[in-house]
Amino acid sequence: MQILHRPFCPHSRFLRLVLAERGIDVDLTEERPWERRADFLRLNPEGATPVLVVADALAIPGAEIACAWLDESGTGTPSRPLLPEGPVERVEVRRLVRWFNGKFFEEVSRPLVEEKIDKRFMSPEHGGGGPNTAALRAARANIRYHLAYIGWLAARNHWLAGAEMSYADLAAAAHLSVVDYLGEVKWTEEATAREWYARVKSRPSFRTLLADRVAGMPASATYADLDF
Repeated sequence: MQILHRPFCPHSRFLRLVLAERGIDVDLTEERPWERRADFLRLNPEGATPVLVVADALAIPGAEIACAWLDESGTGTPSRPLLPEGPVERVEVRRLVRWFNGKFFEEVSRPLVEEKIDKRFMSPEHGGGGPNTAALRAARANIRYHLAYIGWLAARNHWLAGAEMSYADLAAAAHLSVVDYLGEVKWTEEATAREWYARVKSRPSFRTLLADRVAGMPASATYADLDF
């Protein structure tokens, strides 16, 4: 399999974590969606990463659709179920995946990655240039209540959606990882969230993500530190 991705696209990172948890090796091909390559748009007319390309030429756009295909096809063998058996428990996992891939993305990870990373590699005609400071201020304010919510969930459930790790934890950790790279997470303000994230970050599936770097932009001191 192959993933067309961006190293610091949170949705791409979520799918990479899921595949690693399922023991599936994939080839990673970086894609810059703003360039609107015709071949990429044929695979995903939405023009967004990630896209999982399966060996039989099936192209699956979006991390959540790819996760559903992995579950339905039985591809790979996860070390633990990432979606619980009970229908009520599944609703909570899916609700939180939607929360992080939707609300957290729009309010925190998308503006931070776009303004601080992506614009560095965009040409002016594609929207490159200096960061929007108003967007950065809003994202920094938003992360505080999101982090408090993560801490509340982890204190109540041990993992975010229940007693076992699930897609919800991987989605949340994928988004937090890019924000942490940029040094935008105030871990001292939320000890329970920090302890939860340390557990997820210590999993073998996280190793390749922690090796990612942005050229000319060093990672924060806590990014690859498992004992932060």
